[in-house]
Amino acid sequence: MHTDRRTLLQAAAALPLATVGASPAFAAEAPAAAPAAPPPKEVTRALAHYLVTASYDDLPPNVRKEGVRTLLNWVGVAIGGSHHETVDIAVAALTPFSGPQQASLFGRRERFDIMNAAFINGVSSHIFDYDDTHLKTIIHPAGPVASAILALSEMQPVSGKEFLNALVLGVETECRIGNSVYPNHYDVGWHITGTAGVFGSAAAVGKLLKLNEQQMTWALGLAASQPVGLRESFGSMNKSFNPGRAASNGMFAALLAAKNFTSSDGMIEAKRGWANTISTKQDYNEILGDLGKRYEAALNTYKPFACGIVLHPAIDAAIQLRNENKLTADQIERIDLKVNPLVLELTGKKTPQQGLEGKFSVYHAVAVAIVEGAGGEKQFSDRAVTDPTVLALRSKVVPVITPAIKPEQVDLTIVLKDGRKLNRFIEHAIGSVEVPLTDKQLEAKFSDLADGIIPGAMIRRVMDACWNVESLPSAAEIAKMSVST
Repeated sequence: MHTDRRTLLQAAAALPLATVGASPAFAAEAPAAAPAAPPPKEVTRALAHYLVTASYDDLPPNVRKEGVRTLLNWVGVAIGGSHHETVDIAVAALTPFSGPQQASLFGRRERFDIMNAAFINGVSSHIFDYDDTHLKTIIHPAGPVASAILALSEMQPVSGKEFLNALVLGVETECRIGNSVYPNHYDVGWHITGTAGVFGSAAAVGKLLKLNEQQMTWALGLAASQPVGLRESFGSMNKSFNPGRAASNGMFAALLAAKNFTSSDGMIEAKRGWANTISTKQDYNEILGDLGKRYEAALNTYKPFACGIVLHPAIDAAIQLRNENKLTADQIERIDLKVNPLVLELTGKKTPQQGLEGKFSVYHAVAVAIVEGAGGEKQFSDRAVTDPTVLALRSKVVPVITPAIKPEQVDLTIVLKDGRKLNRFIEHAIGSVEVPLTDKQLEAKFSDLADGIIPGAMIRRVMDACWNVESLPSAAEIAKMSVST
């Protein structure tokens, strides 16, 4: 009779120690082994079970509304970034290798296969660093998820309700997984939008493909095998590559799983799985706790400023003081700001040479906010970082690391040449959960981004389609009307 190796090992483990080669004396003298820690719950499978059973009707009204706001903001930034040099290069590089023209490129005329369309739209939506932000993890949730499922919706029927449910579930998945390893994972250098975002894409695409529990488990496992993104890329085109690649990688995982391409069933939580390999912190309750009751997707926020989120309090303070006091650059002697250590770690570039670098310079962000009274896409362009007035004021910005200041805060003081001191402390910047952008402000942001890229009359139609996505018979309508003519 054949006995396999696993059965033999299990049988040996059940025998008394003396019967498998150790002396009785040694067995008696050996100290009692400490009880083994219980293995973590079947995190990957439990998450997969939730994803395949969660329905649109389960979503609370506030979560649905935030999902709609997430969609509107994402479409706006994807259109707005669509003609950046980064996107032009990506389109030129991939055109010879793109497959059938299955999906739209937002803000452009070209059509690509869904894999490459998901990638390019993900790049486009992040290149301005103007996209949505889950502040607890600094994940930009929509890029990896919306880029993938909007492309898929042009290939197969997807109703608006199905789309919104998949979008929320994808955002929920990536943010919960991000919570489980943040900040340790981020601190060592991973770009968490890419590394966690791939799970959001896989979950959302898998939901629309109607994967069963086993297939969804495999999709999450295949996603875990594709972490992408390092913080060293910040300030270059590579940063926007990360959410774009997370979108296409997640779709890749779900499409393979749909055909029963297998993975480990414990790829998130296993000893040599995703969480243990890429982080020294693993809190699986952040993934599974109160699933379907507590929604991270309801905590999404939308940037009023086109740069790294830790700069927003300083920009907010600078613009407030500028406008209230009608300040001009030539009045200013020095700008002191007390900031959390993370601010200089992420945005300490003193002499940015390109617009993308300016998005990670607290010196530039504060200077341009005072000179131009804004922090939009135009303030983080190549033109803005070389503006002589901005350059001169930039040298007067003096950030001081102050651990007592939280990352979402700033204490900014402008010292004027006449001796006056103007101070503003920001507890929560505009665009935060506590001070959210209104629907009207989101529309103004969308219109500004889309102006000149899609026809003026179409801007209103696209916004209305986003607001009313739940009533659309086909979510693909949004993609098809968001292109350049």
